[in-house]
Amino acid sequence: MSRAQVLVVDDDEVIAQSTSEYFNMFGVQTEYVTSFDAAVEYLDSNVISLLLLDINLGAHSGFELCKRIREKYDMPILFISARTSDDDVLIALNIGGDDYIKKPFTLSVLLAKVKAVLARYEKAKESISFEKSESMPGNNSDGKNDKGQYKLAEGIVLDTNMHRLMRDEKALSLKDMEYKLLLYLCENVGKVVTKDELLKNVWDDEFIGEGTIAVHIRHLREKIEDDPKNAKIIKTIWGVGYILEVV
Repeated sequence: MSRAQVLVVDDDEVIAQSTSEYFNMFGVQTEYVTSFDAAVEYLDSNVISLLLLDINLGAHSGFELCKRIREKYDMPILFISARTSDDDVLIALNIGGDDYIKKPFTLSVLLAKVKAVLARYEKAKESISFEKSESMPGNNSDGKNDKGQYKLAEGIVLDTNMHRLMRDEKALSLKDMEYKLLLYLCENVGKVVTKDELLKNVWDDEFIGEGTIAVHIRHLREKIEDDPKNAKIIKTIWGVGYILEVV
């Protein structure tokens, strides 16, 4: 498995290679691929912290790849493209991109942006570590009423006695792992829960990856969020994990 922090996806090998070499020279471990298929294959077998993604990828597009990635992963995606129309920028941001950087760009400025994003996630991880050390883990009483229910929002309740999710007094079907995942988030309401923590405490399975978590989170959002693409209850902390907030 690669130890790269950043993956550059650009069909222009000169740009991809020079960007990768420049980042590595300044201590940001970076690798690159030049096609849609190579990017998919790389992400299936490696974990990265940030993706730099071009829109033009030959027969496929960066937009298509971004949509596919967002079905499984939640790392930050920064688009890099020579296309400058507002429509392209809006599409990129609306489908899950975190920023849009227009070519030609200065490598020093691009590196500064990437370092700033990576630093935020390192700070978030340190905050999580401190929070865990200062609090007692596994407190099942946080937010649970005397009926064994967690209120997620007005009219939305997880009933731990009946093992079911209620929305506007109607029971919603939950698969076993969806229930376990939602329960764990409820037990840690208001706290950032890392993906490693979920893999260890919810799945307890070394063969399960981040993509499985992302799919289950998406299914839960479809059931409890008014707008699953703009989540208010189960929020993503990019590159780190998730946090459940009562609304």
